[in-house]
Amino acid sequence: MTPFTSHGKLLLTGEYLVLHGAVALALPTKRGQSLTVETWEDHGTYIQWNAYQPLGSWFAATLDPATLDVISTDAQPKAQRLVQILRALRDLNPDVFHPGLQFINHMNFDPQWGLGSSSTLISNLAQWAKVDPYELLKRTFGGSGYDIACAQADSPIFYWLTGDQPNVQTADFHPPFADKLFFVYQGQKQSSANEVKAFNQHWAETDRSSEIQTISQLSLALPTITYFEDFCALLQVHENILSQCLGRPPVQQQFPDFPGTLKSLGAWGGDFLLAATDLSRDEVWTYFRNKGFNPINPIFPYQDLIL
Repeated sequence: MTPFTSHGKLLLTGEYLVLHGAVALALPTKRGQSLTVETWEDHGTYIQWNAYQPLGSWFAATLDPATLDVISTDAQPKAQRLVQILRALRDLNPDVFHPGLQFINHMNFDPQWGLGSSSTLISNLAQWAKVDPYELLKRTFGGSGYDIACAQADSPIFYWLTGDQPNVQTADFHPPFADKLFFVYQGQKQSSANEVKAFNQHWAETDRSSEIQTISQLSLALPTITYFEDFCALLQVHENILSQCLGRPPVQQQFPDFPGTLKSLGAWGGDFLLAATDLSRDEVWTYFRNKGFNPINPIFPYQDLIL
């Protein structure tokens, strides 16, 4: 059976402000998740769920097809989160579950990286059940939906919300200096839901319409940039605006001696950052290892990760 597949994601611009209408530049990744759904006549009366990551099994669960209650699992919190998603899916398509179903999920990235273990799952399940993935996201994890747009995109995209309606447009983003761009995992996976909640509480205190407009213009301008120095300058402008909105220092201040420009991606403080630099990959690797980063944390050249 042909699996359902979805791409992971990185948000280059518009983090946080995309929730309030800013145009964001988002990058689907070569790494993602696949889902195969089979019916086994000899599988009994249960629903079986098996999820795998690169190091092996991530978790497994057996569910009651009538109630979607957990019968057994090796990871109770993950199984309970899964039940929430599947019940929301059933609300959108009541006829989708029956006894003897087996779901097999394969992620080709570490779920701790923040590349979209949740969004790729939502996208794959929505494909299988023939429901709206944005509606399924709304009923489960929430968020802007840019990650859902990336899941089915084959190239960089512009993404923005009009009210609560998603808009997606292909972005002709193929930086001629891609060999100078690296994605560095910081080793501290962030909770998007918690970050969004904290930002919205802070947001309510201030009118940010000017910042939304500026970030949108910056997002639209980045794909037109041909000079590396200009690209880095716009990244710094973006970081300064978000720093003011969040009341938090830019990531560059943590590494003031880095020979290049650093930008947070997605939720600030964890997951990946972008390093724009003339250093080689090995030199970038050495720099961050000397700063105490875990030796097993990945550093990806742009071309190795982005579609």
